[in-house]
Amino acid sequence: MDVIYTDNNATTKVADEVIQEMMPFFGEFYGNPSSMYTFGDEVGKKITRARQQVADLINADPGEIIFTSCGTESDNAAINAAITAFPEKKHLITSVVEHPAIKNLYSYLADKKGYEVTFVPVDKKGRLDTQALYDAMSENTAIVSLMWANNETGVIFPVEEVAVKAREKGILFHTDAVQATGKIDIDVKKTGVDMLSLSGHKIHAPKGIGVLYVKQGFKFPPFLIGGHQEDGRRGGTENTVSIIGLGKACELARENLELMNTEVRELRDYLESRLLEEIPGTSVNGDRDNRLPNTLSIGFDAVEGESILMLLDRKGICASSGSACTSGSLDPSHVLMAMDVPFKSAHGTIRFSLSHYNTKAEMDIIVETMIPTIDKLRQMSPFWKDGKMV
Repeated sequence: MDVIYTDNNATTKVADEVIQEMMPFFGEFYGNPSSMYTFGDEVGKKITRARQQVADLINADPGEIIFTSCGTESDNAAINAAITAFPEKKHLITSVVEHPAIKNLYSYLADKKGYEVTFVPVDKKGRLDTQALYDAMSENTAIVSLMWANNETGVIFPVEEVAVKAREKGILFHTDAVQATGKIDIDVKKTGVDMLSLSGHKIHAPKGIGVLYVKQGFKFPPFLIGGHQEDGRRGGTENTVSIIGLGKACELARENLELMNTEVRELRDYLESRLLEEIPGTSVNGDRDNRLPNTLSIGFDAVEGESILMLLDRKGICASSGSACTSGSLDPSHVLMAMDVPFKSAHGTIRFSLSHYNTKAEMDIIVETMIPTIDKLRQMSPFWKDGKMV
């Protein structure tokens, strides 16, 4: 059975070109990049090239790139750098729909370290309440951290606008760009963010490699103290093979950015329109005019998302649910709850997230599978009668 993979916001296939770039450094070139001899220096040169490739993707300078193990580490490092740099400031700002890497860290800092935290609300389309954010800013605010785009709905936040306001107030601004990277154009010089996180496995690089961009001029305190690696900001021998793979993935992401915003967007829109037209009681979650080109969060009334996923899995279709199924909870996700999505729809939400590897034929198979799947589940549902929600 062929697999149809539409869960690219969770993780992506490692591109063949990335694997080919990495292979020599598993065996033939295994030297330590910090060594003085030529054999190790060959690896060091590839890391330098990878740093440039990452910087080119987001229009940064190579010296502003710190390699980390993942997006979560990058997020944590950014927040901890801010509170270390400004120990007198005890207020933090983020949104209610952040990834747990930020949301849970902020909660920890509030509960265990005595910080005041403002979680800025969103509206029914997942759009940030910018006025509430600006009203919350104060001289006591150490950092504002916002995701560039939401991992569930794909809704894009006004990062450039917020960065300007934060700069005017003398507040550090960090953005979690894990989902946005490789899907929309990112220019850190134009946007003016102080720090930015990205993750390799979201852009067809391996798992276990991430990046923290730190704007030149910010005295970033080291968060792993050891050797001289990463200009003394993160000690420890580099994950050389994955760094080299990430560099190639960033190069490919630049090349495929137009493809993502044309062909992939068209595939997403085609899937969306067919599902809305052919399955009653269906609605899209989030701002349909301002979201990532690959992401579709769609709710089906009177059914459970987990049940949909299990039936799709039998047909080899990989997607994800809008419910927190990994925690064993049947409650809708915190993102959908924050958006006040009706329970009847939130409980039956599925996220399809596409890549340039997907095809129109796959979208047709998904629709042709979803129609009988939803019909079957609704026949068993006490909340569906005579073709509508009761």
